[in-house]
Amino acid sequence: MANSKPRVVIAGLRGGSGKTTLSLGLVAAWRHRAGEVVPFKKGPDYIDAGWLALAAGQPCYNLDQYMMSGEQILDSFRQHTQKAQGAVIEGNRGLFDGMDADGSFSTAELAKLLQAPVILVVDGSMVTRTAAAVVLGCQHLDPEVPIQAVVLNRVAGPRHQEMLQTTIERYCGVPVVGAIPKLKEDDFPERHMGLVTALEHPEAREAILARIQIVERYLDLEKVLAIANQAPPLNWQPNRPTKRVSKAYRQPTIGSIRDSAFQFYYPENLEALERRGASLLTINALQDTFLPELDGLYLGGGFPETHAEQLAANDQLRKGLRSAIEAGLPVYAECGGLMYLGRSLEIKNNIYPMVEALPMDFRLEQKPQGHGYTELEVVNTNPFYPVGTTLKGHEFHYSRVNRFDLSPESLAFAMRRGAGILDRKDGVCYKNTLATYSHVHAIGTPLWAEGLIRRAL
Repeated sequence: MANSKPRVVIAGLRGGSGKTTLSLGLVAAWRHRAGEVVPFKKGPDYIDAGWLALAAGQPCYNLDQYMMSGEQILDSFRQHTQKAQGAVIEGNRGLFDGMDADGSFSTAELAKLLQAPVILVVDGSMVTRTAAAVVLGCQHLDPEVPIQAVVLNRVAGPRHQEMLQTTIERYCGVPVVGAIPKLKEDDFPERHMGLVTALEHPEAREAILARIQIVERYLDLEKVLAIANQAPPLNWQPNRPTKRVSKAYRQPTIGSIRDSAFQFYYPENLEALERRGASLLTINALQDTFLPELDGLYLGGGFPETHAEQLAANDQLRKGLRSAIEAGLPVYAECGGLMYLGRSLEIKNNIYPMVEALPMDFRLEQKPQGHGYTELEVVNTNPFYPVGTTLKGHEFHYSRVNRFDLSPESLAFAMRRGAGILDRKDGVCYKNTLATYSHVHAIGTPLWAEGLIRRAL
């Protein structure tokens, strides 16, 4: 079976080069012209993915070569684009940036795997002919990477654009399909090392419309879509679909707390639970005052620190969740969810009570306490993973544990890579709860959904 879906990778020379602006505008403009366009984000990213989902009017899926195998990536891409008119894949960092000198897990390697044409965003600030040398260097570093076009960003004016475009097209043999001038207004204020989430931006849709206008005005969309249509067919055999739980058996109800405090969920994780027969129920930790009847709870990450006062004020939900955990409710919590389940969160000398289900306290620091990919070995008994399992995930948190009143044996994971909770350990267990700083992806870690469903039945 072949998949010849039009597709394009938007890559840059570094982080902050303008990839997100271009990707958002292209997704939204392409959608308005042709219908459904599926966005993908390379790497373990939630915030850019949320913005891309808003632009596309449908979920954005992550493709990550560290947490997923090549076959899993191809299978996810093909399954999620079956009914779409095209796909836009936003890269991360620089085109060749990976985990080592070989560029392992880079945007370039993903583009080769997907056989997707690359449009390279080049920052034109304070440079002219040298930009051609940079593009030429990218072409020669790995000639197998299909760089098909360049978009110039932060161009000073018509003369600057002409010099950049002439030299790149002459020496590199690829077209310049757009030139975006220096823009005074930035609709995406930064938080930590990323953008403010789409849910929290007061004028999110207006920001998307502004990106559409940029793309419509400064890009040759017809050329971009023609490049996307040149992507070769991907021959594939889909993986055997996950067997659904028979309707003759009880379907477990699994809740997920999803609101502006907790919004870091891979859509693939939620889909994995549904494919295995779960009925999903959304809970709002800021507004809901009671916990509904559940067979399990999935509590993702987010920014509880920016909503600490509201979370603390909702003591009814906190007490209900604490009682449910004491009664043995299966709970899987990640990062922000871990912080929420603790006793307290300290922010600038203010201490906010949290759920108090786990006897540990957290403090928010000014610098990241854990940032990057993780590798974990399951070394102690826990509700969801067999001992001896190796997990790959990622962490990004400014909080750290200020006080920990459990035994070391309560930590299920030994960190082969990453910081974790305490002393290079992660995954605190209490009754049927497992809470960890590491996020995992259900496609790369199918044991995650299987474990949660098994415990909830």
